[in-house]
Amino acid sequence: MEARVGHGPAIVDGVARKALAIAQPSSTVQGMHSDVATLSKTSIWHEASRIVNEEGFRAFWKGNLVTIAHRLPYTSVNFYAYERYKSLLKLIPGLESHRRSASADIFVHFVGGGLAGMTAASVTYPLDLVRTRLAAQSNKFSVYETLRSYWHAQRPDDSTVVVSLACGSLSGIASSTATFPLDLVRRRKQLEGVAGQARVYQTGLLGTFKHIIRTEGLRGFYRGILPEYYKVVPSVGIVFMTYETLKKLLSRGPSNS
Repeated sequence: MEARVGHGPAIVDGVARKALAIAQPSSTVQGMHSDVATLSKTSIWHEASRIVNEEGFRAFWKGNLVTIAHRLPYTSVNFYAYERYKSLLKLIPGLESHRRSASADIFVHFVGGGLAGMTAASVTYPLDLVRTRLAAQSNKFSVYETLRSYWHAQRPDDSTVVVSLACGSLSGIASSTATFPLDLVRRRKQLEGVAGQARVYQTGLLGTFKHIIRTEGLRGFYRGILPEYYKVVPSVGIVFMTYETLKKLLSRGPSNS
C-alpha cells in the first residue's frame, strides 16, 4: 500500500518544488568570484520577475514532467522502504522492551529514514545524480515522526491534515538547514568555470569548505537558504500531508468495500 500512496506525494512534490527551484541557483552561487558585488543585489523576487518578463509565467514549470518522472518512483520507493525498515528495526533485540521510549523511537525513525533514502536513491540513480539524500532523509523522517508523536500526545484530537502539514514543513526546514552547506559546496563545484569564469576552488571538499569560511565566513554556507526554505516548507509539508491522508483513506478501503 505504501508504494501506491507514494505516487500522490511524488506528483504534488514535483509541481510544488519546480517554480521556486528555477529561481534558486543564482543565490547559491553568489560569492564564487571576486565580482560578487555585481551579484549581491540578486534576490529570489528579482530573479522571479526576470523569468516572468523574459520567458513568461509558464517558464516556472519548464521541465516539470522530467522532475515528476524522477520524483514518482523515488518518492514511492522512499515511503514504501521507510515503512518496511521501520517494521524491521523494531524487531531488533532490545528495542522491543523500549518500544515506548523516545530514544528508541528516534533511532528507528532516523535509521529507517536514512536507509529508505539510500534505497530510493540507489533504485532511481539513473534518473538523477544522488545529492545529499541519505542525510536529508534521515533528518526529515526523524524530525517529522518526533514532532508528530509529540503533537499527538499533547493534542490527540487535532486534524491529521493540520498535524502532518505543520510537522512536515518543520521537518523540511530542519533537513535543509542540516544539509544545505554540503549541497551549496556541491553546486559551486559543479558550476565553477562556467562561461569562462576562472576556477576558484582548486582543492577538494575540505579545501572548499576552508575557502568559503576564509572569504565569506560561516554565513557563506547558508547563502541562498531563504529560497530553499520557501521551496521546502510548502513542498515537504504537502508531501507528508498527502501521504498521511492517502494512507488513511486507502487503509479504510478494503473494510468499506
